[in-house]
Amino acid sequence: MSNAKGLYTAGDDQFAPRVNAIPLSDVDTRAAGQGSIGDLVSDATAQMSSLFRAEVELAKTELADSAKKGAIGGGLFGAAGTIALYSSFFFFFFLAELLTLWLDSWAAFLIVFLIMLALAGILAFVGLKKVKQVKKPEKTIESVQEMKNLVPGQAQKKLAAKNRGLYS
Repeated sequence: MSNAKGLYTAGDDQFAPRVNAIPLSDVDTRAAGQGSIGDLVSDATAQMSSLFRAEVELAKTELADSAKKGAIGGGLFGAAGTIALYSSFFFFFFLAELLTLWLDSWAAFLIVFLIMLALAGILAFVGLKKVKQVKKPEKTIESVQEMKNLVPGQAQKKLAAKNRGLYS
């Protein structure tokens, strides 16, 4: 299916974050000596394609939870900004006028201003804590690192490069 930008997709627009397993077929599907080179390449290509799709789904699943926490933190930052910008004008003006019964008007308005800044600071702090809870997709990164071992000879190349000091 082609969209307005000319890109082709086969997926739908709905996203359900869940990955139950990585769907791979058995590597040794043919008896020894029975498969041709073309069959082996075809099997390897199909298995790598399935593995890549599963890794993408795993990344989507992990990022969905982090994105939700980030959105909550961003919303709290927005609330803090709104309070700092508009300062709940009428309530705080009322509070300052009330304080003028006991204090000079300049002191009453200064106290109200400091209360407004304290509220904005508290909301910003809570929002920052929520944003810091956003995590990288650790399982996906670990799984992709393990994929390097699926390609024959990569472990030996990595070890040889490490011994020569080329790979850390």
